[in-house]
Amino acid sequence: MIFCIGEILADMIGTKRGRSIRFECFAGGAPFNVACGIAKLGGNVAFAGCVGDDEIGSFLKNYAAGVANLKSVISTDPTRNTTIAFVTLNEEGERSFSFFRKNTADYALSLSMLEKLWEEADIIHLGSLMLSEEQGRCFADEVFHKAKTCGKKISFDVNYREDIFDNEETAKHIYTEWLSRADILKLSEDEATMFFGENIDESLKRLSAQRIVFVTLGKAGAAMYADGVKTSRPTADVKVVDTNGAGDAFYAGVLYQIEKGEKCPETILDFANVCGALTTSKHGATEALPSMNEVEKLFRS
Repeated sequence: MIFCIGEILADMIGTKRGRSIRFECFAGGAPFNVACGIAKLGGNVAFAGCVGDDEIGSFLKNYAAGVANLKSVISTDPTRNTTIAFVTLNEEGERSFSFFRKNTADYALSLSMLEKLWEEADIIHLGSLMLSEEQGRCFADEVFHKAKTCGKKISFDVNYREDIFDNEETAKHIYTEWLSRADILKLSEDEATMFFGENIDESLKRLSAQRIVFVTLGKAGAAMYADGVKTSRPTADVKVVDTNGAGDAFYAGVLYQIEKGEKCPETILDFANVCGALTTSKHGATEALPSMNEVEKLFRS
């Protein structure tokens, strides 16, 4: 089983209308999106997170409860509000983020929440937003050490959001440790450049000596580094309307394939690329995640 742990929040997707922006509320949060993506593919998956004692928190808990094939433990913190991300899109469907996240609930997590589902898990996928807060970093450290003691693999998606850190250097310092901690690692092309500059390929080949590394390349597809070898594959051709959640859908496809034992880099990448591409053809993140039937139809073509 894949156990996704971390932020669940409300994505408020904005549409410009004249002199105003109208927002529509969607369930979101990268590890929650990944969990929902795996569930829609029919994988064995669970999620743990925290929301505030408010209307949006209730909406998110009800939404999670309605996701078929997803086991979830979502606690409610009565002292905090639910985290909100305001997302605006340009004409190409590319996103910009602004977080409402001061003393909110997404990183108010504890190991006791995980007990019911921990033993079933083979892969622990950890969300990254918690690392911007001391409380979240302490929790992430506890999860890592528990996972290593129990012989479970750690999955980590950098998913850098500049809006929640003081500056890029602070984020790089915090994230660098997790690049070497993860057994399965995902970065975007921009994130890879942030960490490795112009020496991306050689750095990632060295990093992949002890882990599998995936790099999303936008319209160019994605790359996988394993045992010092790079494999690249193009993405599927679809009409893009909203890129929100595409990276999460891609990574859901990756983890689904790895969990079921797939070893071929081309197969893993092609499948995951289709998952990501299909998500960009619809609005929303969790709402746009593809089913296995949709993936197989485009995958075959």
